[in-house]
Amino acid sequence: MFSKILIANRGEIAVRIIRACKEMGIEAVAVYSETDKDALHVALADESYCIGPAPAAESYLDEDALITAAEASGAQAIHPGYGFISENAGFAAKCIENGIAFIGAEPKKMEMLSDKTAIKDIMSEAGLDAIPGSGALSDVEDAVKKADEMGYPVMLKAVSGGGGRGINRIASAQEMRDIFPIAAAEAEAAFSDGSLYVEKLIYPANHIEMQILADEAGNAVCLGERDCSVQRRHQKLLEESPSPAVSEELRGELIKRSAEAVKKIGYTGAGTLEFLLDKDGRAWFMEMNIRLQVEHSVTEILTNIDIVKWQIRTAAGISLDFSQEDISMRGASIECRINAINPGTLKTLHLPGGPFVRFDTYLVQGLKVSSHYDPLIGKLIVFAGSREEAIRKMKAALCELVIEGIDTNIDEQLEIVSDMRFMSGVYDLTFLEGR
Repeated sequence: MFSKILIANRGEIAVRIIRACKEMGIEAVAVYSETDKDALHVALADESYCIGPAPAAESYLDEDALITAAEASGAQAIHPGYGFISENAGFAAKCIENGIAFIGAEPKKMEMLSDKTAIKDIMSEAGLDAIPGSGALSDVEDAVKKADEMGYPVMLKAVSGGGGRGINRIASAQEMRDIFPIAAAEAEAAFSDGSLYVEKLIYPANHIEMQILADEAGNAVCLGERDCSVQRRHQKLLEESPSPAVSEELRGELIKRSAEAVKKIGYTGAGTLEFLLDKDGRAWFMEMNIRLQVEHSVTEILTNIDIVKWQIRTAAGISLDFSQEDISMRGASIECRINAINPGTLKTLHLPGGPFVRFDTYLVQGLKVSSHYDPLIGKLIVFAGSREEAIRKMKAALCELVIEGIDTNIDEQLEIVSDMRFMSGVYDLTFLEGR
């Protein structure tokens, strides 16, 4: 087991990983940008290193600075969290070259699974139904040809995209010609890769994720599904588990097939298989996230399995000490993402309480929320014996959560969980259209 880990991230996920390390008896090393010098993750860590100015490109994405901090601290491993360098195969390889473990997929495996065009062929061979799509497109006319063959509308996506970015809905050949160069330029700017591909549009649908854990011994378990269909412009706002759109029969099938697929490809660590569930009840594999996801917390509180700790253990070569039969899907959990609408300084913070209410955050009194980073400032998670009780608990928790000095989306989240469509469980990706 590692004795010291560097957390190459910030915000709530850095706090979450540091807490896991402390509970495991592992020293935690924080890195921070100049604007984050007074951040909670810095205060909680055993030691910390400034790695550059506020812009992420000059700090949290600076690979050399991260490696230097790890070597200076004597850290044996780097945990990337999510975002930033979490799916960077080149950085993972650089860690290993410098004798530092990367808590994530093996670099070559990461490279293979990050290719959103190749992964569908891989998962199809592993027994999953993949959404029809093209490979990387050579130019706009190639895109038009492939889209014509599939039939409009289609999705135009960045090969290296992630986090809901690099996605465009295309309704005609002319629209493809208009959007393609813009999308390519945006993909190049965001992901340093302007490659695009087209994918058959499955809509309306539910966005379903299957959380998996796997070890080096070839064991793999699936921790059930999350419904992530409450989205705006492909950005998730709320997740729940289990999904009200997934039948018991389909759930069993997806759990079995997801675990088997992960075993076949030899994956190790935490990961997520993403599906679109169409109106006929057929689940189509979309992509695999080879990292910890923001919404892992909603699965943790439902299954009582600490995904972050098991990430660390499996990276250290420790085998899972539970099997698929040990996973319980009783009860219901809901997670609301609390986002800052504008930068500001926290004046008042009151957290909700009660059994099975959790708020993952980096907020502390007087904190200045920066515009340089993702607007996520916290995740409010609840668990209850039934979905109806979980909804009531989430409403109460949202009403009790007080954040002053920073404009947030708390009121919007309260509107969502009070909406009759959500309360009935009959909703999909169209839920927030027009809002």
